[in-house]
Amino acid sequence: MQATPATHADVLVVGAGAAGLMCAITAAARGRHVIVLDHANKVGKKILMSGGGRCNFTNTGTTPENFISANPHFCKSALARYTPWHFIEMVERHRIAYHEKELGQLFCDVSSKLIVKMLMDECAAAGAQVRTHCAIERVTVEDDGTFALATSQGAFRGERLVVATGGLSIPAMGATGFGYELARQFGHDVLPTRAGLVPLTLSGKHQERMDGLSGVAMPVTARCNGMAFSNSMLVTHRGVSGPAILQISSYWQPGDTLTLDLLPGRDAFELLKQWQAERPAAELRTVLSDTLPRRFAQRLCEVWLPSRPMKQYTPAQLREATQVLSAWPLVASGTEGYRTAEVTLGGVDTAEVSSSTMESRRVPRLHFIGEVLDVTGWLGGYNFQWAWASGHAAGQAV
Repeated sequence: MQATPATHADVLVVGAGAAGLMCAITAAARGRHVIVLDHANKVGKKILMSGGGRCNFTNTGTTPENFISANPHFCKSALARYTPWHFIEMVERHRIAYHEKELGQLFCDVSSKLIVKMLMDECAAAGAQVRTHCAIERVTVEDDGTFALATSQGAFRGERLVVATGGLSIPAMGATGFGYELARQFGHDVLPTRAGLVPLTLSGKHQERMDGLSGVAMPVTARCNGMAFSNSMLVTHRGVSGPAILQISSYWQPGDTLTLDLLPGRDAFELLKQWQAERPAAELRTVLSDTLPRRFAQRLCEVWLPSRPMKQYTPAQLREATQVLSAWPLVASGTEGYRTAEVTLGGVDTAEVSSSTMESRRVPRLHFIGEVLDVTGWLGGYNFQWAWASGHAAGQAV
């Protein structure tokens, strides 16, 4: 019985997420025959769920400083050549209504489904094929340097192979470590991975002290390892979440000192002196309850701050209270892990990848893009911008 001949393409892209689709659009628009393969039942799953279903598709303030990598210079070339304004132009051309939420974050007015439809329409217009339900069983390099893929939908051959498989975050959406395995197979180093942009968990006495505060939200400035993020924090049943916590989680590891300024943007000592002068008979818990969520203020005064009438505090005691309010120690035990993490830190070592073409320095015509690489953005549309930029860079080169 004769084997079914392989389906040939100029470019095979593994992964139909943000980076993979952008690469396919860019390459196909240059006249390349592109086939995108994905094991999932539909494309762009992380796009669909992002931003609460509204997709925070970019950030107008994107700079290389918004990314974490062992090589902070790696992302500069791609980001400079494909900016947020390039993607916004595509969004506007497809008449997708959007708005700025905060800090340059752009969201769809209606639904993230419109971004996926836009990308699929662009693929169709450029002639790129996208195949779902296509599990990849084996990848090899032939004698002539082409890539041979054995899949659940038969054999594929490609002059170039682009790995756009993402990271380990949200396995329920189909995330796997396949891209890392592929990289190792071809001799690439993969830097240690861990969950990023993820809620932190508390345990033991630290969790007991927060018992009953679930649902409390408040603005804070979270500080760790020289980084600081001002945004809201949410107390959960298992620990803390919210944008400020998600941001700092990418810079925190167990054992690191993490503090929260509970009165961000304000001078706690001056505020305490003002309260002492204006409300001398009021207890600290009472005046704090006017500024912080009441349940949180009460707990703060039960555990960390002795509550007494303001007039009874000495200047030294006000200084001690200031220290607690401006650098409240949060002793986290871990994170919620990949189950809820928005991104994966670490990944394919960028030292062995070209920053301009995303091509492997080890295997000719093999490219890595998006989250599978050791490039991780902050919360707020930066990771999508990296997907668009790195996908575009590879798409111009394949």
